[in-house]
Amino acid sequence: MEVDQAFMRPAEVEVLQADATKARSVLGWEPKLNFEQLVSMMVDADLQRLSRER
Repeated sequence: MEVDQAFMRPAEVEVLQADATKARSVLGWEPKLNFEQLVSMMVDADLQRLSRER
């Protein structure tokens, strides 16, 4: 298989961001979590993973 390097992205992307405006206006989508809830879930998941690794 041949892979075109022009379509590869770096392993570590410096900034990841998105704009949900179109999803909201076209699909009527609304997020189920606010930012603080999302951060809390991410921190909890990291802490659980770290406690399992010990």
